[in-house]
Amino acid sequence: MPRRWLSLPCMLLVAALLTLPVLSVLASWAQWSTETGQILRELRQTVLPGYIATTLGLAAMVGAGVVLVGTGAAACVTLFDFRGRRTLEWALLLPLAMPAYVVAYAYTDFLQFSGPAQTWLRESFGLRGRVLPEVRSLGGAAVVFTFSLYPYVYLLARTALAERAAHLMEAARLLGAPLARRIRQVALPMARPAIAAGTALALMETLADFGVSSYFGIQTFTAGIYKAWLAMDNRIAAAQLATMLLVFVVLLLGLEQRAQARMRFASTRGRAGSHDGRPQVLTGGRQLLAQALCVFPVLMGFVLPVAFMLRPLAADWSVLPWDRFVQWAGNSIWLGALTSAIAVALALFLAFCVRRTPQRLQRATVQLVGLGYAVPGAVIVVGLLLPVGWLQQAMPQLGAAYWVTATALGIVWAYLVRFCAVALQSMQSGYARIPQSFDDSARMLGTGGFGLMARVHWPLLHRSAAAAGLLVFVDVMKELPATMVLRPFNTDTLAVVAYQLARDERLGEAALPSLALVLVGLLPVVLLSRTLRSKPA
Repeated sequence: MPRRWLSLPCMLLVAALLTLPVLSVLASWAQWSTETGQILRELRQTVLPGYIATTLGLAAMVGAGVVLVGTGAAACVTLFDFRGRRTLEWALLLPLAMPAYVVAYAYTDFLQFSGPAQTWLRESFGLRGRVLPEVRSLGGAAVVFTFSLYPYVYLLARTALAERAAHLMEAARLLGAPLARRIRQVALPMARPAIAAGTALALMETLADFGVSSYFGIQTFTAGIYKAWLAMDNRIAAAQLATMLLVFVVLLLGLEQRAQARMRFASTRGRAGSHDGRPQVLTGGRQLLAQALCVFPVLMGFVLPVAFMLRPLAADWSVLPWDRFVQWAGNSIWLGALTSAIAVALALFLAFCVRRTPQRLQRATVQLVGLGYAVPGAVIVVGLLLPVGWLQQAMPQLGAAYWVTATALGIVWAYLVRFCAVALQSMQSGYARIPQSFDDSARMLGTGGFGLMARVHWPLLHRSAAAAGLLVFVDVMKELPATMVLRPFNTDTLAVVAYQLARDERLGEAALPSLALVLVGLLPVVLLSRTLRSKPA
């Protein structure tokens, strides 16, 4: 049985493997060369200002969009009672099942110049030329991200309003404050940290995106990283661009953590189910307005994209690649299952080590591993391939490039860097529900070390482990940039195939793998909606 003193070196080894991409990206600044400096100067004079302006503009529009949509929906279902409220509470989570790039494919197929919408408008009204605005634009991308990512704000704002604001709203009403003032001066200030945290999460997903920006031809930092790597063939310039993107992510992560801390500080709960906390009943025009504010995001983020993708499937099933679909789905499933099993095992080990030895170094190590989810897939790809290139040049006989780029090792490694934090958060939440007295009792009976985890902790953690594995599995199925670059030969996944078919304007064929990703994404949404319905509103 491993001794306690072995756990810390093992923790440090796991943390080193999972933080190597970020460290190698930062170390790229020490690999300065004349060629790299020339490329960076050319980028600064030509496309870099565009990358910065486009990225900031997209972030600003998405941030404003998710705040308006997510906060409005959360306020409606939390502070008011109207017909259909209970259904809309969980239906507003459905866009979480839709990868943003799938939403982009669906709207492009339906709204583009040759799509059904514009064709019908031209034939019906005798119009010519373009009738609707261009979907593949910065504004179109902002709309796609807004209706795909608003659930981050909705979920956190809904929790904050349900726990803290409802009874204070009732107290303000008894003091004579009108409805608009109660919302403006009571509800929104109470939910402000939650809104900030959800907005930061949505913006991190926006910065990490590759599918929408590449498909729409938007010059963001992520697209620039791939151009510097693949088109200019300069990995150092790509790494340094990745560092600039990482700065944006770190700022957003700091905002999210600060907002979470403020949420914990202000977590004074009202009496759940009390009369003061009951939502206000709406009737007439106000009820219709609340229903519209909640139905519209669900239509835009889930119902319409699914309907648009079902249209080519219903038109002609024979043209769909059913024979290859089984292979694509099999590749996605085994990569997701392998990664989720390893991620859960690593997360269980790290959480157990902190539980057994809750010292500052162990906690800092776990926090360092937990930062991986905030790192964009493009940065992880560059960070993995940089040390592989250095090792390949120094010791070509090892064949490091082969093991990372031609086998499952590299892609699973990238998945673990990105998604091990998801499993770790779930396992730590499970450990938080296990009293420390259980450990003390087990030690008094002679059970210690990993026997404590196997006999006492694991029977109480298997639900958390199952939830962690499910979340990692779904995230792996939807991951696009890391999969595109690091997948083994002849190992196309559903996400990669959907992107390639859409890029080749074969949007009808892209509907099949895209819908499969949506179906898989519904699993954690159903789990989350059941959890929310089990809590008092």
